[in-house]
Amino acid sequence: MTKNEKIKPLSISQIIISIDRLTRFKPTKEKYLRVFKDLLSSNLIEPKFKKSEIENIDFSKLVEYINKIFDISFKTLNINIKPDYAVNKKLLDYEKSIFKLDKETLLLLDNKINYNAATKLLEKEKDIPQNLMWLNALCQNKDIEKECSKKGFTFPLKKIILAEGITEEILLPEFAKNYNFDFAKNGILLISSGGKNQVVKYFYKFADILKLPIFVLLDNDAKENYKEILPKLRNNDKIHILKCGEFEDTLSKFLIKRTLNKHFKNFFSVTINDLTTEYPMTKTLDNLLKSHGKEFKKAEFAHLVKENIKKTDITPELEELISEILL
Repeated sequence: MTKNEKIKPLSISQIIISIDRLTRFKPTKEKYLRVFKDLLSSNLIEPKFKKSEIENIDFSKLVEYINKIFDISFKTLNINIKPDYAVNKKLLDYEKSIFKLDKETLLLLDNKINYNAATKLLEKEKDIPQNLMWLNALCQNKDIEKECSKKGFTFPLKKIILAEGITEEILLPEFAKNYNFDFAKNGILLISSGGKNQVVKYFYKFADILKLPIFVLLDNDAKENYKEILPKLRNNDKIHILKCGEFEDTLSKFLIKRTLNKHFKNFFSVTINDLTTEYPMTKTLDNLLKSHGKEFKKAEFAHLVKENIKKTDITPELEELISEILL
């Protein structure tokens, strides 16, 4: 560091948050620039850059400052762990394996952050996210495939599933376990997009920059969205449109009955006839619960269902869907 430079050391929480954000599944340039520019803005005291200057700073210079910020921070915290830049190379190679990267992005990845020192701070943390479990394994030179298979931390990613809602995110991996297939242990990340239009936006974004195969799951009413996706569908991508409405409509009525009767046993009970109506299952459940003074919430309901799944609860459509995902 030169005489004209003054750096505010990162706190332990800042370091952990930063490495967490850098190793999540996000477009590489987007996440690195955001993290690096945030650190430059908050921790580089001198020289002080204006916001417009930070936005236009040369990437090589940006990385140089970030290296200094991390180095000084570790020294201030008395973490004297020798850096192993093989970890940085592994992270670079991983990002290259899943994303299409330009030269500027490669500059961001060619940093000297001491990840070994950073992961030392995780020892006192509880319930660390999957991406940091993966980073920790990288720093310890463990066999990543074996660690992932044992601990199920999803990384390295091998496939992305884009679904419309939270119900799919909660329940689809659970149903797959009935086929002895664990999404996390096999590098499958399921993203709840927040609606059929958002699925299209995600797909368009990822199809341009992602090397991994994308499996798109749409509700039955999303045929127009299906047509929007088709022109950008790559050879290794797939689309599945549900035949019977929404994901909740694919669930076994016996499973739903069992779930409701167990959870609400002190208030009311339901029969299969109560669940057999002219309406979609979400509307049926909404009406049913309202009639008993309760509220239907998709995420809450999905978690209840998850606790009650048996092997016999796989419906033909769920079986077909999971078989397609496993191909």
